[in-house]
Formats: sequence, C-alpha cells, structure tokens
Amino acid sequence: MNARRAIAGIFAPARQGINSLSHDPSQFQQMRGIRVKVRNGNLEQALAVMQRVMQSSGIERLIKQEQTHHLKNSEKRILARKNLERKIRSQDHARKLQMILVKKVRGL
Repeated sequence: MNARRAIAGIFAPARQGINSLSHDPSQFQQMRGIRVKVRNGNLEQALAVMQRVMQSSGIERLIKQEQTHHLKNSEKRILARKNLERKIRSQDHARKLQMILVKKVRGL
C-alpha cells in the first residue's frame, strides 16, 4: 500500500451518500474527517500540514482536553483561574465591541 492510500484511508471519511446520513449535524461532523494530500511521496510534509490543520481547526485542543491522567487540585485551580480570566477578557472585548458598534449605528 502506498503512502497516499495509507493517509487517505486514515484521515478521509467513509464513502457514504448524503441520503444515508440522518439529519443530525453532529453525526455529519464526525463523518467529515481531515484530508491531507501526500505529494511526491513526501510523508513528512503531509504530516506537518496535517498538524497545522489540526491546530487551526481546534481538534488538537479537544484531544489535549481529554486527559486520562489525574490532575492535582493545584493544577485544577490554576486551570480554573485561567479559564475565568479568559472568560472575563472575552466578555470585556465583547462589551467594547458592542459600544463601538452602537456608536457607529447612532452616528456618533
């Protein structure tokens, strides 16, 4: 089996028609997968491209979140604090953006 078929078999979705899928979007999401082309038999470059695609799509983050080892309480506190800071920062940015948009709409 050549490298192109190996990569395509691992990362390509199963070949099924749209009609065979139910209308559940989460099921369709699982079927899509990630496709990476191996050009000129360069597997290392294809793996690097796959890693970039996984990082940009957030799959790598989801994989890291599914930890199978024990977290100490101090680590849990640190993660909770970082998540809270991220949430507050996001809310602040959203509030600032909303004020800017309101000013633009009102013509101020």
